[in-house]
Amino acid sequence: MPIERILEAGFKDLGGGFLVRRLLPSLPRRSVGPFVFFDHFGPVTVRPSDNFDVRPHPHIGLATVTYLFEGAMLHRDSLGAVQRIEPGAINWMTAGRGVVHSERRPPDLRDREYVTHGLQLWAALPQAQEEIEPSFAHTAAAEIPRWRDDGLRVGLLIGEAFGRRSPVATFAPTLYLDVEADAGARLVLPASLGERAVYAVDRPLVADGAAIAAQAMAMLAADADASVVAPEGGRYVVIGGAPLDGPRHMFWNFVSSSRERIERAKDDWAAQRMGHVPGEHEWIPLPH
Repeated sequence: MPIERILEAGFKDLGGGFLVRRLLPSLPRRSVGPFVFFDHFGPVTVRPSDNFDVRPHPHIGLATVTYLFEGAMLHRDSLGAVQRIEPGAINWMTAGRGVVHSERRPPDLRDREYVTHGLQLWAALPQAQEEIEPSFAHTAAAEIPRWRDDGLRVGLLIGEAFGRRSPVATFAPTLYLDVEADAGARLVLPASLGERAVYAVDRPLVADGAAIAAQAMAMLAADADASVVAPEGGRYVVIGGAPLDGPRHMFWNFVSSSRERIERAKDDWAAQRMGHVPGEHEWIPLPH
């Protein structure tokens, strides 16, 4: 079978009525390659009266990967990084032993209506790097390899594929493609790319004859090439890479191979021992 499983999105409210579609983690499948978390937000029109800002919150044991199709957001973290995130760029924040960050509306958009649309993923760090020093890296849209081929416009956001390599540094083999397809355009994903999943951002897809509804994710079968077609055209992303080097525990924004480490992170955040974002005076409490 070309498709092992189809994942349907569940909706989560991040606050203020800002709904996201969550595909990972799920009960049927907790990870694809190193990715353990997949949220799709928008497209939604943000009005001046909306409060969709994400207040300061912590992470351990993972890297956040932010990618926008439309809109803009302002990243700030406890390392002192301040970065405007715009469409086409990759923003990779390595949490390691612990980092705190916020994602807010940029000041120049506070009094304007605009559309926000994008993806937020988490990649679990290999066990040997779970406690690495935190860091933040911005890769501009112009630095991302992009090409056209037979009705496809492909961006290699992360990883190595099709004879090209993304400049985004990772800790394990990782794959992340952004594909815009004309109606009927076909992309072959070799089995050599590792674990692979395809997410239909806006229109349905077909993988080796199997239908994938819009805003659903298909886990592709291992050890077999897969052919993905967009019958109506549309946008999709491909994620994957080498499988994780062991199971992970997840609680809230914490990922670790150790349950005890997550308990320590919970205590540290409750006591506000994980650092602070300069200029921020709010924070999201630990959930119960």
